Amino acid sequence: MITYYKDAEVVVTSAGVRMSGRQFALADFAAVWHRRGRRSWGVVAGRGAIGLAILIPILVGVLGILIALLIGASTSVTVALVGGGILAGLLALPLADVLLERIDRSYDRGSRNLEIWGLVRGADVLLLRTDNRQRFGQIYRALQRALDSGPIRR
Repeated sequence: MITYYKDAEVVVTSAGVRMSGRQFALADFAAVWHRRGRRSWGVVAGRGAIGLAILIPILVGVLGILIALLIGASTSVTVALVGGGILAGLLALPLADVLLERIDRSYDRGSRNLEIWGLVRGADVLLLRTDNRQRFGQIYRALQRALDSGPIRR
């Protein structure tokens, strides 16, 4: 028996498939397809909020420098405002690294639910629903390989 994919919830082998707590033999499948669900606007808005959180310290820094140059204050106040503006901008660097990593993980997960469906014994069956694009692709390809190779005869 060949194992094409295996995790805690899904097993795809040359003998059959276990998904969502149900077992299916490969011979039970007449067809397999996938669907993309609706876009989650909450995920998209979250990405925008993270991008805004990256820009705010930089904008505060630039604003501090502009105010220092425009108000015509004494040299010490101007130096303090410019220095504060530069520090605010520099503080954005470590924050930006953490936030950009969160955005990367958000794109790995995707903004849509992905579904794998199968025609099993004449009925359309939802086999899997996930928002993890990488896992979805691995499972779908494993299922395709298993179905293309067919059951192993001994």
